[in-house]
Amino acid sequence: MATGSSRCRDHTDLSVREEADRLAIIEVVDAYGYCADRRDTASQMALFTEDTDFSSTWRLAIPFLPNTFGDGTRYHRYSTNLDTYEATTHFNGQSTTVLDGDNASGLTYCLAHHGKVDGSVRTLMVAAIRYLDTLSNATAGGFSASASSWSIGPKPVHW
Repeated sequence: MATGSSRCRDHTDLSVREEADRLAIIEVVDAYGYCADRRDTASQMALFTEDTDFSSTWRLAIPFLPNTFGDGTRYHRYSTNLDTYEATTHFNGQSTTVLDGDNASGLTYCLAHHGKVDGSVRTLMVAAIRYLDTLSNATAGGFSASASSWSIGPKPVHW
């Protein structure tokens, strides 16, 4: 750990695998916003484990159903909400990742811009989001640090 900060560490001792895993995790988290902005629901769902539980603390905006991603029900409701916007842009910023073998936890801050057009009226809603992710490597024990080897598990979203 670096002096004066419990969130920083000395990165001079990272293995090649850990560096590759960290980069792959960043790519998976970024792909989530990329797919949302392009309304690519199938690719976005593919980023998650089958038992992913997607939850939000902003219940009034997106009232999710109490089930997992597996059958697509909850995700369909989420993507349908995104379809009400003319355009969205997700900007991921500050993030922290903690690796534990083939599992990881991550915290990512995102500013998601949502634009609507209703006749001559244009509105912009900006959501300040904090993603608290758990991730797992599908190639447990192997050396595959590609973005496709990591999947997002339970995804609490705090707005």
